[in-house]
Amino acid sequence: MGEAGGAVMARRWAAGILVAAACAWLSAFGSSVSRERAGAAAAEIVTPVAAKPVAPPPKPVPPPVDCRARKCVALTFDDGPMDSTAKLLDLLASRKVKATFFLVGRNAAARPDLVRREQNEGHAVANHSYTHADLGRSSSGRIASELSKTQDAIRRATGVTPTLMRPPYGSTSAKVASVTKRMGLAQVLWTVDPLDWQIRDAKAVERRIVRATRPGHIVLMHDIHPTTVAAVPAILKRLSAKGYEFVTVPELYGKPLKPGRKYVER
Repeated sequence: MGEAGGAVMARRWAAGILVAAACAWLSAFGSSVSRERAGAAAAEIVTPVAAKPVAPPPKPVPPPVDCRARKCVALTFDDGPMDSTAKLLDLLASRKVKATFFLVGRNAAARPDLVRREQNEGHAVANHSYTHADLGRSSSGRIASELSKTQDAIRRATGVTPTLMRPPYGSTSAKVASVTKRMGLAQVLWTVDPLDWQIRDAKAVERRIVRATRPGHIVLMHDIHPTTVAAVPAILKRLSAKGYEFVTVPELYGKPLKPGRKYVER
């Protein structure tokens, strides 16, 4: 082989080396790109695991008030619900006070939203006849009808069947006792009556209640009168300053009340 042939062979050999090197580089670069693309694709198809929602801790339930040892008073409101009841519920909620509402059935049927609110906010909801009838002078049939229709109206609004009733005017009788016993309703009267339906004066209602209230008493008021609702903040403030705690009628007694029986105070 001559000098020219040797040069040709040398060039071919060098070119082969360059081609091999280029192929190796392209192979390595391609593998890297493939790995990156594969990793990206895998990242795209991985479904993230949603974090399980953490339930909020349950609200602590306050222990029941022992009214045998504490200064308890049960505030009760008759004849609603009406528009003024909503303002009263706002006042009670702002002060975390629970009360007992004796509802006239036709008013409960007309304002089931307020009946539900009373129940949902922890107040006791009770029966006060359907038309505010004088049950003490009524026949057994009339008594049963008045109470049954009110039970139905409250049950439709809340899903709860009352176990307490208050005869309008405090008018009761042996017939009322018999019918309420059969229907599972205890009769709840009162100890303190400020005559708020008569005087319609917030300051006078406040003074009468604060002066007359003693531990274990049941206070009668009417949430259908704006003057009574206006008296409530001062009543709560002054009785609280005397160490009173406000409870529902069932809380006042701390045990189920007997159907048919009359209750005036603890």
